[in-house]
Amino acid sequence: MFAIIVTGGKQYKVQEGDVVFVEKLEASEGEVVTFDTVLAVSGETFVAGAPTVEGASVTAKVLKNGKGKKIHVLKYKSKKNEKKKIGHRQPYTKVQIEAING
Repeated sequence: MFAIIVTGGKQYKVQEGDVVFVEKLEASEGEVVTFDTVLAVSGETFVAGAPTVEGASVTAKVLKNGKGKKIHVLKYKSKKNEKKKIGHRQPYTKVQIEAING
């Protein structure tokens, strides 16, 4: 059984027991979060929503909040003696899928 959920503007195909890194959620470690935007659910039959599946939800447990690896960005303008080095670490939330309802 799998489901396709939407969180943080991205779509994820998840199964029970999967560990997924999603965009940062406003939840602390150990909390249980529910994803209500489910695009499709597959069990004995496949159900695709239009645009979402009514009554379907996915529950997950927050394992960790953290930051990813540093990304280096270099802005450069030729012939202007202008360059700027910037770094960025994207925050994430690590969740474990517990149940798919629907």
